[in-house]
Amino acid sequence: MKNKNVLITGGARGIGAACAEELATRGARILLADIDGDVVAAKAAEFQRQGLVVEAISADVTNEADIQSIVSDIEKRWGGQLDVLVNNAAILDSTSLDDLNCDRFNQVQNVNQNSVLWVTLAMRPLLKRSDAARVVNVASILGVLGTPDSVAYATAKGGVINMTRALAIDLADDGILVNCICPGFVDTRMALLPDGSGHEHETVQFQDTYIKYGRIPLKRVGQPEDIAKALTFFCSDACGYVTGQHLLVDGGVTSIL
Repeated sequence: MKNKNVLITGGARGIGAACAEELATRGARILLADIDGDVVAAKAAEFQRQGLVVEAISADVTNEADIQSIVSDIEKRWGGQLDVLVNNAAILDSTSLDDLNCDRFNQVQNVNQNSVLWVTLAMRPLLKRSDAARVVNVASILGVLGTPDSVAYATAKGGVINMTRALAIDLADDGILVNCICPGFVDTRMALLPDGSGHEHETVQFQDTYIKYGRIPLKRVGQPEDIAKALTFFCSDACGYVTGQHLLVDGGVTSIL
């Protein structure tokens, strides 16, 4: 990853921030894009204090003008060459079917699925300048599984998985490899319960249910670093003949019927 230019969306916290640290530690130059401008700027400053090359930009990946501002920033910052795009920006949704409406469904699709396409297409000319271009999309095990109250979220993440396959074919002639990571239950802010009872309670709930009843074979909730280490393969030169694939990083959850 030495001297590779990497854009990570949704990079202020959680999986995005962990990926930034992992890749920057391996020598990459990172640009974090996030809708929470102050938070992502603080995270970049934290990494800079560690001697890592990480910068930040405030951007809403559902907004065309903001996406173009990222392109312009990369043109100025790196001469327009991008080696790796990590599409990580997402929102959680657990709206019940009885409460789901068109506006909420479309919002989840726009953030979690549509933005992956529009950001990738906007970055395509920059990625084509790289001799080892990579796109890594962050989906979810809910893209391959169904759970209660997950219609909007699971639909979007399932779409990202199949979009990955389709983009891998369409971008192959450009020399751009496209793959996908599907995290399981991960200890991040997105694990907050929708009723507001808090992150700690949610982690305890995972352990009391999925672990107690053997639903997570590795008997622990995943950490952002677990996802970052797996994702690094898809970003690296080691991934030279792998495209259109999705990797489940879930502690074995999807291996149990």
